[in-house]
Formats: sequence, C-alpha cells, structure tokens
Amino acid sequence: MPLCMMTVTDKMTPVCRWLWLLLAGFALSAQASDVQREKRLADEIVDAILDGEPVWLNDGERDFLGIYTEADEARGGVIVLHGRGFHPDWSDAVNPLRVGLAERGWNTLSLQMPVLGKEAKYFDYVPILHEAFPRIEAGIDYLKQQGNKKIILIAHSCSFHMVNAWIKAGRLRDIDAFVGIGMGATDYQQKMVDTFQLHKLNMPVLDIYGADDYPAVHRLAPERWRAIRNNSKSRQIVAPNANHYFTDQGEALVEQVANWLDSL
Repeated sequence: MPLCMMTVTDKMTPVCRWLWLLLAGFALSAQASDVQREKRLADEIVDAILDGEPVWLNDGERDFLGIYTEADEARGGVIVLHGRGFHPDWSDAVNPLRVGLAERGWNTLSLQMPVLGKEAKYFDYVPILHEAFPRIEAGIDYLKQQGNKKIILIAHSCSFHMVNAWIKAGRLRDIDAFVGIGMGATDYQQKMVDTFQLHKLNMPVLDIYGADDYPAVHRLAPERWRAIRNNSKSRQIVAPNANHYFTDQGEALVEQVANWLDSL
C-alpha cells in the first residue's frame, strides 16, 4: 500500500500508526481548506439570514463569517460550531440552536468552520483541524468584546474534532461550559486519530447524541462519560427520535441544551 494511502486501522502495527500520524503532521503545511467553497456558502446565506446579523471575524489570515444573535436579557454568550461541510446557518442543528438559545436568554455566535469538498471524509479533515483554532479564539474574543461574561462552546460532529484538537494543542481558554453533539463520529473504517481530550475540561460538559446516531458515537459513549463524570454538573443525554444531524429535531435539541444550561 502506498504511504500516501495509509489510514489508521486496528490492524496497523504501532510503527505504521506512528508513521501515518507523522505523515499527517507533515501534511498540515501542504493541505488547506477550500476557501472558494467557503465564500460560496457565505454568498448563499448572508442575504437569507432572518434572525441575527452577519459579522466578519478574522483568523489571522482571512475574514470568515459569523452570525451574532442577541437575546433580550442575556446571561452570557454561546458559540455554535456546525458539522462537516456545512455553514453557520445550517438548518438541521445550528439554526435551531443559535436562534432558540437566543430566545432562552443567551447571545449566540455561530461560526463558519473550515470546509473541504462535499465528498471529503474524516481523514481528509484531519490535516486542517488546526485551521479552526484561531476561529474558535476569534469567536471567544468577539463575545467578550460584546460584554459576555460567561461563554459556552457548542460543537457538532466534525467541529468537535476541531475542538478536541484545539484542547490537545493546549489552547483551551475562556469558556465556562462545553456541549458536544454527536461526538466521535468519523467515517467507515476510519478511527479517531486523537483520543478524547474531554478529561482536560475542568468545567461542566453536556454530551448529547441521538438515539439513531452513528454506531461509533454510541460505542464510545462510556469512554466519554468516564472522562466527564467527575464534574457533578456534567450530563450525558441520548435524545429520542434523533439521528446524528438532529433532522426535524431542532426544537428538542434546543430544549435539552437550554434546560441543561439553566441547571448550571
């Protein structure tokens, strides 16, 4: 098998696994997200935003889109990160969260995460996970500039892998709670390159996933729970009737997340 085609599997020897990770690390400088697709996504949604206002943040290299939605009497700010290849007004999970949580008393900031082509898989995204780091930090800084004293971070699916890598890189800062939706999802025969970093979160964590979520998300649930259960306010919730994307379950997702935030 050519080295460039190697993928992480259970059958790999430790040496091969180490080599794959090393090559992935070298690829960081060679691969980049699809900036043109990201621009097309922004062009498609900016004029269609009904709730909230588009804001342009900078990640140190380029401007990227965010949507800021203010609550009437805000208790803090929530950053919402979409799943793989989507955008900050994605209808299935992100739009319900950014709008619904604003109605429940939280300013929300939904961010555009780095994207690749539509056919890209988990392993394709691994070399660009680091591109999300300055975007997460720009979102935190923006919420602080708007006067938000308490900041919650919510990440769905692939954005969780970005947050996980951000934590592993030692860049965790300035958030008071974390919500992970569908954590651990990858693609067929593709295992997570990094282990869960949830044990490093000295804060309440909500692990929420659908009853009809991907098998890997269910299989890894005990591992995630062991990592977060030391905080008495952490919870793990299986949402009935929900798939990985919470299709047609946006209101239920908002209710679960908002109720948990109320309990903190």
